[in-house]
Amino acid sequence: QVHLVMSGGGLVQTGGSLRLSCAASGSDFSINTMAWYRQAPGNQRELVAHITSRGSSYYADSVKGRFTISRNNARDTVYLQMNDLRPEDTALYWCNAQIKESNSGTYRGYWGQGTQVTVSS
Repeated sequence: QVHLVMSGGGLVQTGGSLRLSCAASGSDFSINTMAWYRQAPGNQRELVAHITSRGSSYYADSVKGRFTISRNNARDTVYLQMNDLRPEDTALYWCNAQIKESNSGTYRGYWGQGTQVTVSS
């Protein structure tokens, strides 16, 4: 069975940086798009960024120029480098990956366990 294991997150001051990581563990699977989502209190979960298996990326307008998504396909890992963090970036962050296991004919979404990012003013 495939699992996504996240690391990173924490508390940082305004203008600081954090890096989130998310690694897929298991065997006999393939990964398509990988993404980061977040949800702040009182808000809906929103897509922060995603990256295809070929490296094409998309960013929400609110993080363009500050966040960078990348992936290491050999390590089945996706990263989110967050720079110039602002209090409005405070949220619970999750990674998501579209994964096809060898015994399945289709890709489906898997989620990491979530990690809190808090930016103090």
